[in-house]
Amino acid sequence: MASVPAPGGARVTARGWGWRHAGRRARAVSGLDLDIEPGEKVLLLGASGAGKSTLLAGLAGVLGGDEDGDAEGELLVDGRPPASQRGRVGLVLQDPDSQVVLARVGDDVAFGCENLAVPRDEIWRRVHESLDAVGLDLPFAASTSELSGGQKQRLALAGALAMRPGLLLLDEPTANLDPVGVVEVRDAVARVAEATGATLVVVEHRVSVWLPVVDRVVVLAADGGVLADGRPDEVLRAQRDTLTGAGVWVPGVDVATPPRRRATGDTLLEAHGLAVGRRGPRGAAVASDVGLSVVAGRALAVTGPNGAGKSTLALTVAGLLPPVAGRLVASPALAGDAGPSPVRWRPRQLLTRIGTVFQDPEHQFLSTTLRRELAVGPRALGVPAAEIDRRVDALLERLRLDHLAAANPFTLSGGEKRRLSVATILASRPSVLVLDEPTFGQDARTWRELVAFLAELLDDGRAVVTVTHDADLVAALADDVLDLPAGSAATGPASIGPAASGGGAS
Repeated sequence: MASVPAPGGARVTARGWGWRHAGRRARAVSGLDLDIEPGEKVLLLGASGAGKSTLLAGLAGVLGGDEDGDAEGELLVDGRPPASQRGRVGLVLQDPDSQVVLARVGDDVAFGCENLAVPRDEIWRRVHESLDAVGLDLPFAASTSELSGGQKQRLALAGALAMRPGLLLLDEPTANLDPVGVVEVRDAVARVAEATGATLVVVEHRVSVWLPVVDRVVVLAADGGVLADGRPDEVLRAQRDTLTGAGVWVPGVDVATPPRRRATGDTLLEAHGLAVGRRGPRGAAVASDVGLSVVAGRALAVTGPNGAGKSTLALTVAGLLPPVAGRLVASPALAGDAGPSPVRWRPRQLLTRIGTVFQDPEHQFLSTTLRRELAVGPRALGVPAAEIDRRVDALLERLRLDHLAAANPFTLSGGEKRRLSVATILASRPSVLVLDEPTFGQDARTWRELVAFLAELLDDGRAVVTVTHDADLVAALADDVLDLPAGSAATGPASIGPAASGGGAS
């Protein structure tokens, strides 16, 4: 699909390579020996925190200098240090928001090509082709600030594809996409890699998505080095039990569903004719005529395609955005003396009533260590120091973050950041949890543990509202499903339906 001759695939070489983030005792990656031949398509697996994202950042030459950490061994792209090969390498990060550079969609996709001095006419041909390839049907002048998380993910991928890299590195590239978008993006990547001969390394916890397009699986060991390496079918067959134990989502291995009492309590929030948008009461609605109830002991899953307004609805339900139209009312059981309108509550009143986990975990980090981060909410509520310590210790242990208590939150893996963001809300013990993609970046083991924890909270009488594309999460937890259609602001009402039998999405 390239309009000009492609340079072909890049070669990757690692010899005893490792990296330790500044301020951390343990290395994120250690003792790595790896060769990837030009044009190979590799699925990189491993437990959450095994160093997959760190390796991709190292290959892209963006880990930083001595003040950011220290390296050991050797890591090369085409026989040279990655930092000298940035025009040769394209990277799509776990957090697509961090890769948005410019205000307009076309300019953002063109940015990398402009830095590579690609001729102007060729740049805009590539921009058009790349946006078309990833299924982002928007005008070049569309504002990047108004895109959903999934749309930004497509935008970041389009920008990487437009540069025609010899090494394409993708870190959870489909994590925030709806099911149709997952297939579209995977197939677009496969077409581009085939047409250009590029080497592909993709990190994705959900193995089955990428098996049709990769020719090799490499599994990083949590304690350093490589756990398994070979043809996908051979590795998954021969190492099935080992990979399952390491947290890899092995196709055909059932996901355990936690037990639920599914006892219904008080209605805590209700919405009638709700329209939501990010521009305040007089702004344009991205979803309208929404009706919902948030009930103690029940989980409401909000599903639908990218751009349907799911995250905006979640922020409105959480009292962080005013409705564009309609009403969101808190019952006396939740509001107490705070009043019926959550958007009017003071921060301290929100803390114990509605806790929110944003789509981007980093948007809610405030402190320099995990332990301090978890103490922020309880300290603001005046919780005694001994009780704060007890809560923090329990959450760190329960979410497998205790070994990172002194680490900087911004140095965590994507899955670790997501678990921390959930823990920061739980530390304040709100009655309602509003979670935007809570299982993003989780391996199979941490996914099970996180879902089991949420099930316990539901049984304790909390209410959960979760925005998700994760069908397994819907099946495991959801009592009700609110499916927002594409363009719901124009297409009519959206209201709750019961989850399918057994808890799955209908």
